[in-house]
Amino acid sequence: MALGFASCTDKKATQAEESVTAYTDYVDSVRSIPAEEASANWQAIDDSYQLKINNAEVALENLKDKEEAQARIDASKAKYEALQAEVINAVNMHSKQVLRNALFGEGQIGDDMNFSWVNKDNILAVYDHFVATADANKDVYTREDWDEVKLLYEGLDSRKNTVENEGLTSQDNRKIAALKIKFGPMLKFNRMGAKSDEMQEAKK
Repeated sequence: MALGFASCTDKKATQAEESVTAYTDYVDSVRSIPAEEASANWQAIDDSYQLKINNAEVALENLKDKEEAQARIDASKAKYEALQAEVINAVNMHSKQVLRNALFGEGQIGDDMNFSWVNKDNILAVYDHFVATADANKDVYTREDWDEVKLLYEGLDSRKNTVENEGLTSQDNRKIAALKIKFGPMLKFNRMGAKSDEMQEAKK
């Protein structure tokens, strides 16, 4: 009986060690995946992670050197959280670029927020497209989207101040002013509404 008990204990300890190792090895393997690639498959990666971390933490009870195993688990947790932060950042940057492309055209506005391509000849069309796109998507933009729209709008407005001194016609200036009158309340109302919706969702 004693031999049988010892054998059972050793087997549990071996399985527990395998669970901890499987967890740490998994984290090391996903850490080698580029953030953009990981973000595209993040749900599957995180589902597997949750299963393996649960197995590893349960396995601690069957290990003699729990402190050493816990240290390994904690180190892998830190690695995974760092990857998660990278993935979230990659997703956010991708979402912002998609939004910028929709509002200004493919690749026109990047991380440098450079509006130098906007000039007296195209600025009316840029404003018109910007406002029309925001209007068409106002019901689906999140609060973060509206924050980005606001930032981009301010950048465009700043560029307009420069363009006005470069020969912007009075006719185009009046049309832009009309678009700004339309857009101002739209931005304020929908940005506040999106924030309110998120607060209600958070309460749920």
